[in-house]
Amino acid sequence: MGNWIINHGLTSFILVVWMGINIFLFVWFYLFYDLGDDYYYTRHLLGSALAWARAPAAVLNFNCMLILLPVCRNLLSLLRGSFVCCGRTMRKQLDKNISFHKLVAYMIALMTAVHLIAHLLNVEWYNNSRRGVYDKLSTALSNLEDTDNTTYLNPIRKTDVDAQQTPTYFVFTTIAGLTGVIITLALILIITSSMEVIRRSYFEVFWYTHHLFVIFFIGLVFHGAGFIVRKQLTTDPPHNYTLCKDRTEEWGQIPQCPLPKFGGGPAQTWWWVIGPMILYLCERLLRFIRYMQTVQYRKIVMHPSKVLELQLVRDGFKMEVGQYIFLNCPAISPLEWHPFTMTSAPEEDFFSVHIRSAGDWTDRLIDIMQHLPEGAEGPKPEYFSLADSLLFLRMGVDGPFGTASEDVFDYEVSMLVGAGIGITPFASILKSIWYKFKTSNPKLRTRKIYFYWLCRETHAFEWFADLLQRDGGRGMGDFLTYKLYLTGWDQSHATHAWVHFDEETDVVTGLKQKTHYGRPVWDKEFEEVRKENPSSVVGTFLCGPAVLGKVLEKKCAKFSDVDPRKTRFYFNKENF
Repeated sequence: MGNWIINHGLTSFILVVWMGINIFLFVWFYLFYDLGDDYYYTRHLLGSALAWARAPAAVLNFNCMLILLPVCRNLLSLLRGSFVCCGRTMRKQLDKNISFHKLVAYMIALMTAVHLIAHLLNVEWYNNSRRGVYDKLSTALSNLEDTDNTTYLNPIRKTDVDAQQTPTYFVFTTIAGLTGVIITLALILIITSSMEVIRRSYFEVFWYTHHLFVIFFIGLVFHGAGFIVRKQLTTDPPHNYTLCKDRTEEWGQIPQCPLPKFGGGPAQTWWWVIGPMILYLCERLLRFIRYMQTVQYRKIVMHPSKVLELQLVRDGFKMEVGQYIFLNCPAISPLEWHPFTMTSAPEEDFFSVHIRSAGDWTDRLIDIMQHLPEGAEGPKPEYFSLADSLLFLRMGVDGPFGTASEDVFDYEVSMLVGAGIGITPFASILKSIWYKFKTSNPKLRTRKIYFYWLCRETHAFEWFADLLQRDGGRGMGDFLTYKLYLTGWDQSHATHAWVHFDEETDVVTGLKQKTHYGRPVWDKEFEEVRKENPSSVVGTFLCGPAVLGKVLEKKCAKFSDVDPRKTRFYFNKENF
């Protein structure tokens, strides 16, 4: 139990608070509409569907307020940088922004379904009341005219169309009904296109349909302006429903029972969402400003296995280790922005990314770069911009943004695990370490780093071979331990490695560090780290598949000790 609390305690507390607020809002508004005197006549027409429609609406308002905040990346980066005093445990919660974004989206989908079903029932019951299907009170309430002396309760006012078509006519000709249809369709497209299989195989479909959230929020703001749900208003003299509900034929004829008046409350959704919408608009404005800044190409390199390295320069650009940026190439798509972790170090005068072929956008970018005129690749003595040379495409850059890897140097000991191209945030960290040891005796809180790189093919090791071959100076060998694992191999690889085992360098990578075949035995690795670092706080960082993340998260819990004087492992995963 203690191990679980170390890695999940604060996250679980936040989720409990969030769920508690949702439950409170649902119950509060359900009872408000189910028991309130102002809605007695409304409940007579609609029954319990009134409360079942309004309670999820309140929960929807709360979650629509939250849904944009986790994707305001500049805000999150500001919080990470400004609230360092809050400790790494609090900052870890900011790294789970996408997970929380998805959780809030699921709640919105659930509440939308309940809200929609309840209102479909409401429309049908409104229509039946209008047709005189129920009792005299329902008929009297539905026949109230919208004149100077009274206001109606039943919003279905059309009587010149076929009775069976009235609900459909109402839905598509009123503000509440039409915006409700638009909101629902937009939400269905957003959620279905966000499925893992769609997002990974057809990223462009996910990207464009996800931006239907603009239509969703516009419809949301105007949805409540339809005033479908109406309450009884105060009249002079007052209309007491306990006295007058059985005397409908005397309404307006005796002082004790004046005609009841009804009205819809003010639209409230915009109160909830206006703040997050303004913040998000500021985010987009900042992205546009950065997009207009000139980005210069310093170096373009094609690595094996279709991996493109771009070294870029932009005035005023400052970064920290492990951060990421969004790239936009207008020649490919003027609207698409794709995230990439930077592989350069803060000590360098440029920032770089390694882009692996992983979809239509990356394939097109790599293809364009591969067909640049001869001489466009490699180091340049000068910088090129779009204005200087037509050889290069314009590139928009938004960022940098903070991630979990920023906290590597906040731990006494760090375990870095990269799978394939997942080495990118750790390349930035390793380069920064190299610079720190090269220039002087580094003053770091971290005293030991273990680096694991898992690759399926041997060519992948060439992406950062120069980095792994660097000698940072005295003490770096004791500070950094790295292990390379080739997970996609056959018997010929193993035989060849065995024959040349006594050679000074590895036959696969050419490095002094021998390549391991297969996958790491994580129990053995964690046990070794724990033995070598008693009484230490170990940060475990992963940039790789979710399956591996679950394994490492379990190992962190398994090998952590509740006793603060002993070794504890904290799991961190790249998530953007």
